[in-house]
Amino acid sequence: MVLVMELNSDNAVNYHYDKFPPINLDYRQFVEQLIKATDAVARYDQMLKNMHNSEILLAPLRNQEAVISSRMEGTVSTMDEILKYEADHDSETENNTNVRSEIIETILYRRALWATQKAMEEGYPLSQSLIKGIHQQLLSFGRGAQKSPGEFKNEQNYLADKLLKKILFIPISPEKLQEGLEKLFQYIDESAHPVLIKTGITHIEFEALHPFKDGNGRIGRMLITLMLWSSGIISAPHFYISGYFEDNKDLYIDTMRNVSESGDWEGWCSFFLEAVEQQAIRNLSVAEAIRDLYEEMKSVFSDVLSSKWSVNALDFIFTNPVFRNNKFTTDSGIPTPSAARFTRVLLEKNLILTLEEASGRRPALYAFEPLMELVRV
Repeated sequence: MVLVMELNSDNAVNYHYDKFPPINLDYRQFVEQLIKATDAVARYDQMLKNMHNSEILLAPLRNQEAVISSRMEGTVSTMDEILKYEADHDSETENNTNVRSEIIETILYRRALWATQKAMEEGYPLSQSLIKGIHQQLLSFGRGAQKSPGEFKNEQNYLADKLLKKILFIPISPEKLQEGLEKLFQYIDESAHPVLIKTGITHIEFEALHPFKDGNGRIGRMLITLMLWSSGIISAPHFYISGYFEDNKDLYIDTMRNVSESGDWEGWCSFFLEAVEQQAIRNLSVAEAIRDLYEEMKSVFSDVLSSKWSVNALDFIFTNPVFRNNKFTTDSGIPTPSAARFTRVLLEKNLILTLEEASGRRPALYAFEPLMELVRV
C-alpha cells in the first residue's frame, strides 16, 4: 500500500463508469478482422475435430499457456522447470519451500484452468461463483495465498508501471464492483454480439473491473478460452492467446486503456480479433507439428519396442515429456517388466535423454526432447 501511495497518478485512466456494455459498435471498423479471425479459428477447430486424442497431444499447449500467461504478470518460470516439478509431485500441489514460488504459481494456473473446464463440463455455468473458485485455486499456495484467494477486492486497486513509478489505470471502485460484475455476466448471458466480439469485450471488461487483489490478468485470459469453448466456437478447450498478448504487451495495455479513456471499443475489437487470428494460426502450426511428431513416433516406437504396449508408452511420454522412471513403470498402464525394458531401449535409441541419473532411492529423470523443442518458450 505504501508503494501505491508513492506512485504518480496524474495521467492515470479511470474506469469507464456507466459506459458498459457498448451500445452501438461500428462493425465497419473491424468487420474484415472479424471475418479473418472467424476463418482462422474455424481452421484451427477443424484440426481439433480431426485429432482423436487432443487431450494427450495438446497438453503441451496448456503448459505453454500457463508459462506465458503467468510470465505476463511477472511470474517467470520455464517449461522445463514446470515439467520437472510435475514429474516429482502428484496432482495436489504441495506447499514445498524448496521450490521457487514462481513454479508453484504457474502450475496452479494450469490446474485452475483444467479444474474449471471440468466443472463446466459437469454443468456449472460461467458465473461469479465459478470465477471466485478459479481465483481460490489459482492463489491457494505461494505468494498469492496472502492476497484473499476467492474473495473480491474490498480496497481500491491499481495497474501501475512500477519502473516509471506511475499509475496507468484505476479500475472500478470496490463499492461499484458488484454492480459491475452483474452487468458483465448479464452481458455474457444475453448479448447478441458475435461470440468473438462478446469474448473480446468480456475480457477487457473483466480487466477493467479488476475484481481481485491479484491474479486478474491470468483469470481474464482464461475467460477467453472458456468462452470460446463453452459457446461451441472451438470443440475442445484448447485455445490459448497469451503468446500474442505478450509479444504485443504495450499495444495490448494501451488499447485497453483507450476504451476507458476515449470509448474506443472498436479499436479494442480490432486488436483482439487480430490477436485471435494470429494466435489461431500459431496454435494450428504448433498443434500440427505435435500431431505430425506423434504419428512419426507411433511408427518408430512400434518398430523399436516391438510390443502391443508401444502406443501406451508413446501416450505416456507425450503427456509427460519429462518423467521419473518409477512413474513410467507405475502410471503408464504397461506391465512393469515391459516398461523397464522400454526405458532401456528408448535410451539406447536416443529417443529419450537422461536429465538426472538414478541416485539411491531416487529414480532417474528423463526427457522426450523432440516434443520439448516444439513447445519450449
